[in-house]
Parts: sequence; structure tokens; C-alpha cells
Amino acid sequence: MRSNLSIPVVDFKDYMPDSEFIIMSSESCNIPHHATVPHRIAGYKVSLLLEGKMSINVDFIQHDVVAPAILFLSPQQVSQLTGHENIKSIHFAFSKDYMLNDVRNTLSCWECMFNQIVIPVTSNKDLNQLKTYATLIQQEFTQLRHQKDLVIRNLLNAFLITAARLGTCETKLTVMNSAQNKILQQFKLLVDDNFLDKTQVTEYADMIYITPGHLNDTIKSITGKTAKQIIDQKRITEAKRLLFWGELSVKQIASHLNFEDDAYFNRFFKKHTGQPPALFQRNSL
Repeated sequence: MRSNLSIPVVDFKDYMPDSEFIIMSSESCNIPHHATVPHRIAGYKVSLLLEGKMSINVDFIQHDVVAPAILFLSPQQVSQLTGHENIKSIHFAFSKDYMLNDVRNTLSCWECMFNQIVIPVTSNKDLNQLKTYATLIQQEFTQLRHQKDLVIRNLLNAFLITAARLGTCETKLTVMNSAQNKILQQFKLLVDDNFLDKTQVTEYADMIYITPGHLNDTIKSITGKTAKQIIDQKRITEAKRLLFWGELSVKQIASHLNFEDDAYFNRFFKKHTGQPPALFQRNSL
């Protein structure tokens, strides 16, 4: 586990340095310590809760989850397991790039699916299908076999598509093959990686090799938001995480987010949330 300012970051590569994917099981008797304190994960994590119930706080929202259910965590999100009872889970963790050319180009609802955090599994048929994929992935992961990684990717792809069918995204399953969707995916990935240093639409347009106007029109036509709104929302979300979970002052957070000074940060935060950051922090205690 490493530190990201005052919020620890859990990276499974610390345990398996050469792996882009890991699968593990957990029960109430062997919950890892890092799960019970506020932390981020370095990549994506998908958990299939098979038995029991749990409470988990993800980005300021408490989720009370009863098995069977699927839980999704994305990079940069901050989570904390706050309670559990007789749980039994299977967890998949993988790097940001592991599924980039598979599911992320197959499901337009990838981001929507992960934003749901929790998807209940309401039928035995769906649960059995998910458990079958999970069992096959576990078996493949523990054996040294030819094309092992390719088999795991395909099985994980099938697991995630099955999970997406159970969600409530309006888009559901659609093929991600249009030029517009490609631009959206590039933009979102670039914002995720660069929002601390790059805050202007022109900077992202240059990296994608299109004009700022074309980028903005494309993003707005798909999401209903301008490119600048998405960049600003990313910065606000990160500010909220640090104010809620961290131990930094408003001045330190303003500096981390590369605002000119804390006064500008105060105005920016209040404009987007309706309250100054110090008040948000006090209300979070």
C-alpha cells in the first residue's frame, strides 16, 4: 500500500509485480486491514458478493449490500468497508489498461456500470452464470497453461457483459465503434490521468489531435455536458475526496489541485457546490 497525499492507495502489483490481473476470495474471518480504512485502488475492482451482507462507503455515499450482488470500484474512488456479517466474496482486480481493448470498446455503458457501485443479482440463473465464469477464471488463474491470459480476458469479458445486463444504465449494451465514442473514451482517459495539471479544453484537444470546438461538440453530443464541465467536475470530485477523507488543509488541497491560490479554489468550489470547501469539510467530520 502506498500513500496518495493522506489517502492510502492499494495496488495488487505490490503482491504480484508482473501481473495485470488478480483474483482472490475473502470471508468475514479474513478481511484485509486496508479494506476497513479509507483507501483508493490503483486499478479497477469487481467483487461478487455470494453470501452475507456488508456496508461500504464509496465517495461519501453509504451502500448497504445484501448478497448476491456485484460491486464495482474505479481508480481514484475512495472506499471503506464499515461493516460486514458472514460475507463470502470473489474479487477481480485489474489495471486500467487490462480490458481497454476488450470490454471498454464493447460496452458503451462501461462507465455507467462502474458508477452504479452496486448491482443486485436477483435471479438464480444470473447468479449461477456469474459464479461459473468466476470459477473458471479462478481455475485458469492458478494453473500454468498455454494462452492463460487470453482465456482469463475472455472469461472476464463475459462476466462483465453479464453484469452489465443486470444494471440500470439506459444505454445498456451497444457497440463502441463510432469515431465519436472513440474521442469520448480518449478524452475521459486523458482527463483521469492529467486533470491535476491540465485544466483547459485546448490541452486535451491537442493531445487527441482535433480542434477544441470539435472536441467540445463531440463530448456534449454524447454526454450532454461540455468538455470543460467534465474537467471541472473531475477536479471538484477530487477536492471533495480530499476534504472528506484526508487530513489536509484547504490551502494544501488548493495547491495540490494546482489552483493559483486558496481564494481562487474557494470561489471555484463554491460555484460548483454551493458552499465553501471549509464548510464542506466541517460537515464531513
